[in-house]
Amino acid sequence: MRTLIAIPVYNEAATVEQVLRTVRTYHPDLLVIDDGSTDDTSAILDRLRPELGFDLIRHEANAGYGRAMREAFARAHRDRYDWVITMDCDEQHEPASIPDFLQAAANDDLDIVSGSRYLDPRYAADRPPEERRAINATLTKEINERLNLRLTDAFCGFKAHRVNAMRRLHLTEDGYAFPMQLWAEASAKGLRVGEIPVRLIYKDLNRTFGGGLDNAEDRLRHYRCVLNDAIARNTPAAASCCGGSRCAR
Repeated sequence: MRTLIAIPVYNEAATVEQVLRTVRTYHPDLLVIDDGSTDDTSAILDRLRPELGFDLIRHEANAGYGRAMREAFARAHRDRYDWVITMDCDEQHEPASIPDFLQAAANDDLDIVSGSRYLDPRYAADRPPEERRAINATLTKEINERLNLRLTDAFCGFKAHRVNAMRRLHLTEDGYAFPMQLWAEASAKGLRVGEIPVRLIYKDLNRTFGGGLDNAEDRLRHYRCVLNDAIARNTPAAASCCGGSRCAR
């Protein structure tokens, strides 16, 4: 089973070196997507790359989290990997959990192994900002009811994805609403989805989302719109919330 670890980075100069060095001790195959960083992240990556030997995709301008995920899946397919594990670079995803994802993937009974910060209360090291927890809980409940899933954490980016299964999905969302489209597509294509517990760690309580999404109500509306459109695309009789146009931000 060949597995690639994919890490999108954007202005992560404070954490990127430590994260990459630690990840490299757990797994040799690593892809970094530098999504248009404007701080020292790119220079740090150039310095580390000869030593750590990771693959690199670099965007001239910020293209979005969803775009980075799609490029990770495409690169994993191109290079004949069986699985791709995605994780963040802000020290909120612990590299020590990588063996847990590798083991879950090796069991070969799932297509997406999703980390959950709420599956096991013993993993709740921190308390998230209330508006983020509320949005996650609201949309996780809606996703479960509408897509017949049993998720406890719809937004955790620490996941293992079967590469061939990802090729079956029609993924187009560039931004942070990407998980909404992923779950709708996975359900429509009958992918097998499961969760494993990961630690709940919040270090950046003032994170910005950009694109007019820093307001919680606007962010919830946009995420719900992307979810509705993805469900509608897989249910011809359903109506899109945006009439087939891009969701308003």
